[in-house]
Amino acid sequence: MDVAQASHGLGDPRLLEIIDKLVELNIGDSVALPQSSVLEGLTGLPFPRDSALCTRFATQITFRRALSTAIHVSIIPDKSTSKEDAVRLKAWKKTGLRSLTREDFSHILEEVHRAMGIGVSSLGTQKSFSDDVLKIEVSGPDQQHLSVVDVPGIFRKVTEGVTTQLDITNVRAMVERYMENSRSVILAVIAASVDIANQEILDIAQTYDPKGQRTLGVLTKPDLVDKGAEGNALDLMRGTTHKLNLGWSMVKNPSQLELKREGELDRHALEQAFFKNQAPWSTLDKDRVGIHSLRLRLVELLTEIVRREFNHVRTDVMLNLQDCERKLSAMGPHRETRVQQHRYLLDLATKFQGMTIQASDAHYEHDDIFDVKPSLRLATAVVDRNESFSNDFWHHGHTMEFIHGPEPEENGSISEEAAADSGNEDTMVKTRYHIVSNDLDDILVNEQVRAAPEDGIMEWLENVYRSSRGFEMGTFHASLMPIMWKKQSGKWDKLALGYASDIVSITHTYICDLLKEICEDDRVRGGLLSALMDQLTERYKRAMDQTRFILLVERTPMTTNHYFADNLEKCNKQRTRSLVQEHAFDDGENHDIVRLSDLDHMFSMSNEENNVQRLHDILKSYYKVARKRFVDNVCMQAADYHLIRGPDAAVKVFSPSFVSDLTPEQLERIAGEDAVTKRKRAGLTRKVENLKSAKSLLVAV
Repeated sequence: MDVAQASHGLGDPRLLEIIDKLVELNIGDSVALPQSSVLEGLTGLPFPRDSALCTRFATQITFRRALSTAIHVSIIPDKSTSKEDAVRLKAWKKTGLRSLTREDFSHILEEVHRAMGIGVSSLGTQKSFSDDVLKIEVSGPDQQHLSVVDVPGIFRKVTEGVTTQLDITNVRAMVERYMENSRSVILAVIAASVDIANQEILDIAQTYDPKGQRTLGVLTKPDLVDKGAEGNALDLMRGTTHKLNLGWSMVKNPSQLELKREGELDRHALEQAFFKNQAPWSTLDKDRVGIHSLRLRLVELLTEIVRREFNHVRTDVMLNLQDCERKLSAMGPHRETRVQQHRYLLDLATKFQGMTIQASDAHYEHDDIFDVKPSLRLATAVVDRNESFSNDFWHHGHTMEFIHGPEPEENGSISEEAAADSGNEDTMVKTRYHIVSNDLDDILVNEQVRAAPEDGIMEWLENVYRSSRGFEMGTFHASLMPIMWKKQSGKWDKLALGYASDIVSITHTYICDLLKEICEDDRVRGGLLSALMDQLTERYKRAMDQTRFILLVERTPMTTNHYFADNLEKCNKQRTRSLVQEHAFDDGENHDIVRLSDLDHMFSMSNEENNVQRLHDILKSYYKVARKRFVDNVCMQAADYHLIRGPDAAVKVFSPSFVSDLTPEQLERIAGEDAVTKRKRAGLTRKVENLKSAKSLLVAV
């Protein structure tokens, strides 16, 4: 057989039985198990002469020493086999056989072909190979404890009506699955009469075993080597060419003439006589020739490997079990009935609200997810944006720069970026800091405002005063304040709506990210978010509308806050002190002195100049009061109340009461399991059961 095969013989019957049971549990699909595959001479079974019968699927052959002779034949379905076909294949068995002739074996394999669907399918399509495994258990008093797996051979050319190009690819993939198992021995079986340089199997072995630690070479058909050409095979056997760490062995299969005398055939005697009498093969080491020597060599090698690797197998089983249980747990409980669906969503809502309480109260120490997912630190994100909103209003909120400018001590130090922006009249600053791609663009606002306030406030106020004065005597009309206020607070709309849009975006990101963390099922999460979206959108709009309402209210200047009078008094004192300071001089004793005669010149102002100065001071004093009030109102009433901590806030929509209001149709649409989910759950459930059984088997090893 010109293929590579993975081999494991086990001297310990207990380990052999455990491996066989692990294979039956399909543990080899997720954990690399010890495997084995050899030729007919190694197994002693009468393989049919029609190679097409036994080279279409993998065959696992297990030998056990027992008091009585028995042969059992069954099929192990592949993990990809449908549930219905798997049940049917497991039900196919041949038990209680005392012997197995070549003819019996042929009939059994024909039945296996039909059971696996090899040949023409019911749809008329050709199926040449199967991923299901034929299992043959042979027990008797003369048997050694050994388990082998025979796999189909690699081929390069398509046979019309028999194989396809896809078959070439699939068979190679099947063989390589066994070869890539790091816990296997690769048995490279090659005819001694062929050119070793053309053997693809050695290249594949080199790929999966670059250090040559698990590749054992086997040369066959030495009787067919031409006279005078024996040197190449001898060099291989002696390790002078293409040396393998595990070396080479040689076996001789019966010739066609000998096979015709099958009733009189003693394979081992013929092989032993050949290597004893036939030169130059008689010169080879006896422990490297003959099927019996190969069998012993495999038992020694593979027993050593299996014992060494069983701890790793146990570890891998545990890790796979934990991974499957985690995935199964992430899918949540079964959701076939309305009660199950309601309970599932109720648990999600309860967990969502529990984590939201922690997130909004900044109790991040209770769950590691807040370290892994910064977007779930809701309170911190909102407070940071509140602070930047306040700073933006302080630096950029007023259209015209007041005389003496803002006082830094009121609101902390100005950042380098803000200071740079404030000094550049043409710079535009963003009003949004948290822009994410979502379906809320029709609700949110994203505009820029001019960074630096304009200079020339006194000239502007003078023009306003001149263009609006009436018959007042020594004062100005009350209508001037709304006119001035409208322009001075002209940037508030964009700044406030940009802030509100950011809090909406922060809130929506939090909701989506938290749902993703507590619900790994994409379908459920998508259905849940779709059901929540109407109510969430309503609350997002409320926050934006509340911001617009506060902006509308602030259009009319009004306050009863005594801080306004205090600010106005400070402005008067500051202006007076500034004027007096210009005429002060030192009396020599570190005292500032002002002549009374100088005071007459200091306060010499026209009625218009005085009114314009008062307009400036009133506007500046009121702006301080209104700015702080407005920022607080927007943060508390628009953002915090409607989105974060209000009784009907956006983050509180997904709650147990929301789940209780869902109709049966909505429950099914959101939480019901589709066919894909059901198959995934069934597959994980079977895998967990198998891995638990494997864990129990491995505990005593």
